Amino acid sequence: MSAAPAANPLLSAWTGPYGLPPFEAIEAGHFEPAFDAALAAHRAELDAIASQPAAPTFENTLAALDRAGRALTALEHLFSTLSASASSPELQAVQRRMAAPLAAHTNAIYLNAALFARVEALHEQRAALGLTPEQRRLLERVHLDFVRAGARLQGADRDRYAANMERQAELNTRFAQNVLADESGYQLVLRGERDLAGLPDFVRAAARQAALDRGQVEEGVHVVTLSRSLIVPFLTFSERRDLREQAWRAWVGRGDATGETDNRVLVRELLALRHEQATLHGHRSFADYALADTMAGRQSAVQALLDQVWEPAKAAAARERAMLDEVREQLGHDLSIEAWDWRWYAEKVRQQRFQLDEAEVKPYFPLDAMVRAMFDCAERLYGLRFVEQPQVAGYHPDVKVHEVRGEDGRLRGVFIQDNFARPTKRSGAWMNALRWQARNGIDALPIILNNNNFAKGAPGEPTLLSFDDVRTLFHEFGHGLHGLLSDVEFERLSGTQVLRDFVELPSQLMEHWMAEPAVLKQHARHHRTGEPLPDALLARLKAAATFNQGYETVRYCASALVDLAIHAREEAEAPDPVAFERETLERLGLPPAVGMNHRLTHFQHLFSGSYYASGYYVYLWAEVLDCDAFEAFVEAGDPFDRSVARSLLDNILSVGNSREPGATYRAFRGRDARVEPMLKGRGLVPA
Repeated sequence: MSAAPAANPLLSAWTGPYGLPPFEAIEAGHFEPAFDAALAAHRAELDAIASQPAAPTFENTLAALDRAGRALTALEHLFSTLSASASSPELQAVQRRMAAPLAAHTNAIYLNAALFARVEALHEQRAALGLTPEQRRLLERVHLDFVRAGARLQGADRDRYAANMERQAELNTRFAQNVLADESGYQLVLRGERDLAGLPDFVRAAARQAALDRGQVEEGVHVVTLSRSLIVPFLTFSERRDLREQAWRAWVGRGDATGETDNRVLVRELLALRHEQATLHGHRSFADYALADTMAGRQSAVQALLDQVWEPAKAAAARERAMLDEVREQLGHDLSIEAWDWRWYAEKVRQQRFQLDEAEVKPYFPLDAMVRAMFDCAERLYGLRFVEQPQVAGYHPDVKVHEVRGEDGRLRGVFIQDNFARPTKRSGAWMNALRWQARNGIDALPIILNNNNFAKGAPGEPTLLSFDDVRTLFHEFGHGLHGLLSDVEFERLSGTQVLRDFVELPSQLMEHWMAEPAVLKQHARHHRTGEPLPDALLARLKAAATFNQGYETVRYCASALVDLAIHAREEAEAPDPVAFERETLERLGLPPAVGMNHRLTHFQHLFSGSYYASGYYVYLWAEVLDCDAFEAFVEAGDPFDRSVARSLLDNILSVGNSREPGATYRAFRGRDARVEPMLKGRGLVPA
């Protein structure tokens, strides 16, 4: 007699601490039955709202819509978290099977004519309803959600739109899984001292740990993976030019090879579908459609910002290239500098001109100390305390769970941090939520996650971060604070659910504190001796702060310009993405040895979903805001000025999307942002 199947923990209320799901009991096979139940429950809630005989009111329609589907939302948050951070072949199969049904459910919401009629009626009467500012904002945003999702389409156009969105969801899932497969499947195995030449101890330790994590237990074997925290140091230090080239080609070639993980065909189909989506909305291109709901508003505003930076960045990169060539000639190297050489020569320049060696810097930035540093900044700015809860299990042993308490001791939220790279985790760094803060019908405590991909140190040794790694840590924490400090009524307006060219402001603003001397002197201590970061080394770090920023800015802008260009096309048929990318970069005059941050075939910002499509520019747009915003602290004479921090909290971090972002920024700063602090910060104009 066979054993009875185990109960599905996803079909019961989650009774873990803080309402966390029972991670240890969850299996991939539990998700589809749970989704079936949650989708059915949400449909019933929506049908009840749409079919009620009472005339539409804010409470019985808008507030009810905001409350509906909370079980489904929780399940989707959990599923996306595990799919990104603790994937498996079984979970990926569920992802592929569920992509279209979940997209179909979204269509069923926004293409529900009776439901939209109620929202439309309220929107037409909005000036006479006596709504609070937040209620009016919810009405306007939800109405726009419906319109932008096709609610005004009729007949065949409506059917075509629904099919289009379901197909896009399937392709987004396949694109992301292909990139993960290329990343997790690559190993550059290093054997012996010849292969390890030039690599400092911290890179060797990370590469040895990567080997052990991948079952390469033979003594002396090291592995370089495509995790940014490992491949960038390898390209920076390895004396083996041939191995640098191998690693670089694998890194930039993700998704661009014939076989099961080839993303070229997927990108073409996604571009064609997005063009059709835009034309069904009456736009000439997807860029026009996507940018209509942003602070920028139109292509010309984005292009103007990128143009303002592109040529100065190329000029700065040319000056940097001259420095690199000078070192190359000193070393007697005849070969021209290629893309896999730039970081190696740049490190030589950094050592020679600024007396900076990353191997000297990294011991002062152990991960645990930098986590304490960012928690300390949050306490000094906003009165928050982060208290680790080691007894609370996450979805992986690497995961740490923290209570977040305010100055009054009140629980404000839960912060979950997952810092290390592993084969089952997608690359990059990101913030997401298991639960958004809200008060509509429930006092919802935010549960916010930060994911990074740092290369773990050897057993018993700390994980040492580069200065860029510390910046990434603080960046994602800025997103985390945006979610944790949200204080709004409605879930749709909570946390980071703001316009996409505003969402990066809190994250990029938080980066400023990681380089503050007061923070570094307190927390950047040598992991062996405990000695604080020496004043002389800090001075050299500051002197070198803008070195290689031409290179970094060109790489970023190249990706943003290609993104805008390929989505601005007005032709229905999509081009070959590799050829389009090459032709665009030639037209822009991209120096080949510099390259771009993300090629189209692995550009997850664009093709694992559409949120950043036509929108990779947002980091630069937000940098104008964040540099100008930090000037408020500079003007106050204290990076921890509590009155400025209070204004930042009250006017930006706590309000989510309950206000229009331009008005939100002006409420904090008293005016619109100025571009000059950003240009100075990148060293693109004289200080």
